[in-house]
Amino acid sequence: MMRTLTRRSFARTMAAGVSAIATAPWLRSAPAKPNIVFLLSDDVGIDLMGCYGSDRFKTPNIDALASTGIRFETCYSTPLCGPTRCQFNTGRYPFRTGGLTNRSWAAQGGMGPKAAAEFPIARLLKQAGYATCSSGKWRQIEQTPGDWGYDEWLTDPAAGGWYWQKSYTRNGKLVESDKEMYCPEVAHEFAMDFMRRNRKGPFFLYYPTHLVHGPILRTPDSAADSKDLYADNVAYLDKLVGKVVKEIDSLGIRENTVIFFSGDNGTAKQSGNVHGRQINGAKGSMWEGGSRVPLIANWKGTSPRNKVLPDMVDFTDFYATFAELAGAAPPSGMTFDGHSLVPQLRGQKGNPREWIYVQLGKNWYVREKSWKMNEASELFDMKDAPFVEKPVSSGSDTADSAAARKRLAGVLATLNPAGGKVETFREDRTARTGRRKNRKKKN
Repeated sequence: MMRTLTRRSFARTMAAGVSAIATAPWLRSAPAKPNIVFLLSDDVGIDLMGCYGSDRFKTPNIDALASTGIRFETCYSTPLCGPTRCQFNTGRYPFRTGGLTNRSWAAQGGMGPKAAAEFPIARLLKQAGYATCSSGKWRQIEQTPGDWGYDEWLTDPAAGGWYWQKSYTRNGKLVESDKEMYCPEVAHEFAMDFMRRNRKGPFFLYYPTHLVHGPILRTPDSAADSKDLYADNVAYLDKLVGKVVKEIDSLGIRENTVIFFSGDNGTAKQSGNVHGRQINGAKGSMWEGGSRVPLIANWKGTSPRNKVLPDMVDFTDFYATFAELAGAAPPSGMTFDGHSLVPQLRGQKGNPREWIYVQLGKNWYVREKSWKMNEASELFDMKDAPFVEKPVSSGSDTADSAAARKRLAGVLATLNPAGGKVETFREDRTARTGRRKNRKKKN
């Protein structure tokens, strides 16, 4: 049975004593609002991470974040960066928003997601009292980060890799230099400056680095005769993660800051094995390797240390999680697909998902722990995933596969991705009236 985040269900999860605030009727205040830092790597599957068993790559800083926090074993993005980023910012599946592929608004004749038609997470957190910032990759979503609720932003002129350049865009203005800059460092410093200026909090930092998207070029740490620039780029990603954690520590805000690290899709090319075995599929595919990504959550003093969770997660869950952390419920009248991970962050069992949903264009699948069904109603045995996905014909069903076939078909029928209409945000009269009153008070 499908469970979605609604105003009523969200309220049931909030602690007693929650009070309404005036900025909008769906917002709620919580006793404490931690800072939220979300680090999104590019084209990074679990096969690139040491803590997930990579045979080739070393990621000591990311591994340290996992060993002092929570590592989720089964997190799913979409197979491409654009729909993943849309899903992250909206908390809704692609068929609800129109964010079906990269640059959806161009690929679909202007029919992709628009900020005004959604209620983006940055807008929700901003109304809950958070300063908001996006620093890094953006170009796969229409409009600017400012349109999507971010107070400050630094971004790129292109949707692919963005490394040695002479310009970037800061808060909507082009910044040019006579010399080449290593842009991941430019974005990093912008993000760190935002945290320093907002250290008293609460703040929300969305930090989508371009590492390790192609073209794979030298990094500032690459040796002149480096024979493995790809490994250099993975190492530099790890270095930047370490620098973020060090900055948060130096600001004295570590215990009031929740740090997340994940990836926007699977590895672009099969770059390494996990415990000696190759993952099935890579970026762009509907196989496991297209969407299975690392997810690490670290909240010092609150989250358990060195915890490995099998709980299934998809990218709609971050909206629900951030909303609960901020004490803010989404507006009524829209379907939000996420499940909050806050109980798990606090060391509790929570209410783990029974299934996740992945979509790219006209292809999709719903997946539970041991089984997966796609848009063609094909069933796959996933007991040996992410390495093997075994097709199961209806003629060879066992009692277990027949039951799974029925369950997953029921989930897809409820979701109805082929026949569902794109939902858009409509602000209710109470919200508009409340905002007008607030503006009058300020003036």
